[in-house]
Amino acid sequence: MQPAVADRRFSPRFLVLTGMIALAIGVRLLIHFVPGVLPWNFTPVEALGLFGGAYFSSRRDAFLVPLAAMALSDLVIGLHPLIPVVYACIAGSVLLGFGLARRPGALRVVLAGIASASGFYLITNFAVWATSTMYPHSATGLIACYVAGLPFYPATLAGTLVWSGVLFGGYALLERRWPALAAATQAT
Repeated sequence: MQPAVADRRFSPRFLVLTGMIALAIGVRLLIHFVPGVLPWNFTPVEALGLFGGAYFSSRRDAFLVPLAAMALSDLVIGLHPLIPVVYACIAGSVLLGFGLARRPGALRVVLAGIASASGFYLITNFAVWATSTMYPHSATGLIACYVAGLPFYPATLAGTLVWSGVLFGGYALLERRWPALAAATQAT
């Protein structure tokens, strides 16, 4: 193996990206297989999308990392008909993250997290209403669907905000400790 290939494979950037995917998969599997340890939907995936959009200089990686985490964990948890809608919402988080790239301050991250979690709630519940027979296809049925999904929204919002704090704040601390991370983010 050529040294340049080995250096890229174990670069700080590669290790951080791999760690992020592993974290997202691990938390999703923990929530699924150990009920009650964390609330349902308290996952880092949307936060990972925001973070990727803000910090990954490769737009491909910004989408690939959270979607790979979802796909790999979904292969274990199980597949469902709304996967395209859920993945589109995660991609939407990445797009919101692109807006944070120039100035990812705390307030901007919080607002993007609220927008991401709220969009996820609105879009996925609308998709449940539109594609299933669980609710009548009327305004009353749509409202009933949103009401039924409401108990999951606080965990989605809290998870997105907490994990955004962990990712954005943790990465800022890591950049201070290892300046090579900041250079790797700019270079790729």
